[in-house]
Formats: sequence, C-alpha cells, structure tokens
Amino acid sequence: MTTIRPYRPADRAAVYDVCVRTADAGGDARGQWSTDDLMPDLFAGPYVDLEPAMAFVLDDGERVVGYVIGTADTAGFAGRLRTEWLPRVTDRYPRPPDPPRGPEDELVGLLYRPERLLVPELAAYPAHLHIDLLPSHQGAGHGRALIDTFRAAAARAGAPALHVGVSSENRRALGFYARLGFTPIPVADPGRAVYLGLPTSWD
Repeated sequence: MTTIRPYRPADRAAVYDVCVRTADAGGDARGQWSTDDLMPDLFAGPYVDLEPAMAFVLDDGERVVGYVIGTADTAGFAGRLRTEWLPRVTDRYPRPPDPPRGPEDELVGLLYRPERLLVPELAAYPAHLHIDLLPSHQGAGHGRALIDTFRAAAARAGAPALHVGVSSENRRALGFYARLGFTPIPVADPGRAVYLGLPTSWD
C-alpha cells in the first residue's frame, strides 16, 4: 500500500535515484551529465541533509517512488547552502569558469550562487518545495497528497505561503500546479522559470 511518511536517512539513495530519473523536465536524466549525482546534489541532497524535518517520501511498500522536500525559510536556507552545503561539494564540483563553457558549467555554477533563491518578489512566500514522482506513480493523486503534506508542515513551521519555480517549458508541471490552486507570482527577471505561489492555510 502506497503511503506518505517522513523522510529517513536510509532513504537518501532512493531520493537521489528518483531525482535523477525525473530531472529532465520530468523525464530520465541518467547519463546526461558527468555524474548522475549532479542534479540530486543541486535539488535533493541539500534539503534532505539540511532540512530533514521538511522532507516526506512516497513509499509503495518496497521502495521510495516519490518525495516532496523543501524549507519553510528560504532566506535562512540560502545561508545554510553557502556555509554548510557548499563546503561539502566543492571537491567534486570545482567552481566553473565565468562565462560557463556549457550547460554543465551553468548547473555547477548554481552551487556557488545560493543567493539566487533570494528573489525579492517571493518574500511573502517564504517556504519553497521540490516534488518528484516516478512515472509509474503519477496521475493517481499522490502529487496532491505530497503537496498537502508539505503545505501543512510549512504552516506548522510558521510560513504563511510557499512558492515553486517551474521551467517555463514544463507544461505538464505548470498544469499540475494550476490544478492545485497555485497562482503566478510576477517576478521582474524570472529567467527561464515561472514562479507560482500558494497559501499554506486552507482558509
């Protein structure tokens, strides 16, 4: 029976696996970069290691098949990325040149710019999340349940609202968030992202 439960340290490898298998706009990104750990080291590892209380997994009884991770305090988390996470990964990911030589350099460069999370227009939405599900478990309501679980945890942590950043090319994800009630947040320079927000309360 598929259930949502709090993250455990023993789930770390499974979370990394789900992350890379869904990192290509929802598709499998294995083999696309010099290491399959690159995307998880950017978008999964910092959250489960630094904010485990805000991490929840979807367990089908045999393995982790999805997760929702994030933070209730984006500003504080950005600071911890610089002081706690970056020192752990610099040996594996040396600072890339400026300008970057290609897409992988651009991704690695994100590790060295945690302040990218500090978008002024998002201040009223201090929590943020990442959610990923294996294709076998999509379209069955698990995504909504994971979002609701995180939303409640963010509310308990004192965040009045949360945000997500979605690639403007990921039409499926944009539709998913729209169905859950997320609304666009105007951002002056969003790059290739679309920012969406949601209150943490159900009032």
